[in-house]
Amino acid sequence: MAYDRTDRVSEEVRRELAAMVPHALKDPRIPEMLSIVTVDVTRDLRYAKVRVSVMGSEQQRKDAVAGLSSAAGFLRHELSKKLQLRTVPELLFEADDSIEYSVHIAQVMQQLDIPPESDDPEDSE
Repeated sequence: MAYDRTDRVSEEVRRELAAMVPHALKDPRIPEMLSIVTVDVTRDLRYAKVRVSVMGSEQQRKDAVAGLSSAAGFLRHELSKKLQLRTVPELLFEADDSIEYSVHIAQVMQQLDIPPESDDPEDSE
């Protein structure tokens, strides 16, 4: 039962942050093309690990995480206005490179030039 609540709170926090971050923050380190990938709230609802995806260099990802971390207090305050929670979890931001990784894997697979498999059983004989 506790997991249902943490899942619900995680999704609510993710949805609100995704709506808030591009518009509410004016920090130049935070790009407009930033995605909130996942939010994992601890079982006691004290902390929320927020994974963000930023297209760009490693330095741009670090800068975006630093900008979000410096705005964490403001974001928590705004979340407290929007969410019906007794206490809003402390936000811990980290970069998520899964999108870049999947693009890299797709590029490597294209370079392998593997011929497509035939579905015709006569071709395998």
